[in-house]
Amino acid sequence: MTQSVLRWPDPEQVLAQASRWASELQACRPSLQAVGVFGSYGRGTAGVGSDLDLVLIDATAAGPQNQRLRHWPLDQLPLSCDALVLTPAEFDQLMASGSRMAQELQRDLRWLSLSSDISSDTAPAGTPPLSRAPDTRSGAPG
Repeated sequence: MTQSVLRWPDPEQVLAQASRWASELQACRPSLQAVGVFGSYGRGTAGVGSDLDLVLIDATAAGPQNQRLRHWPLDQLPLSCDALVLTPAEFDQLMASGSRMAQELQRDLRWLSLSSDISSDTAPAGTPPLSRAPDTRSGAPG
C-alpha cells in the first residue's frame, strides 16, 4: 500500500484535549471564567469532519469577535474550532434573547471548565451545570 491513511481523532480524545486546554488557560488567565462546548461535540454526535464549537466566558473581553479570538491559542486544539468569546453579561443577554443561538446553547452546551470561583450553581445564567460532555461513542446515548 502506497497511500497514507489519515485518522480523525476520537471524540473522547478531542474533548479531553479541549478540557486540558481550557484548564491550562484558566490557570494563567484569571479573567477566563468558563469554557464550554456545544454543537455536535456538546450533543455527543461528533464524527469525521466535525469541528469543535466553543464558548469562552472572559470577563475582560472587548472589541469585535475577530479581535477577541486573536487572544486565544485556538491553534493548540486538536482540530478546527469555531469559538465565541463573550463577557458574562453578554452571555446572559444572549441566553435571555430566545434567539436560535440561545436555543442551541440551551440544548447542547456542556461546560468543560469553570474557574474555581464559579460553581455550577453560579455558572452564567440559563446554562446546564458543569458536566462532562455526552459520550460520543457510536451507539452511546447522547
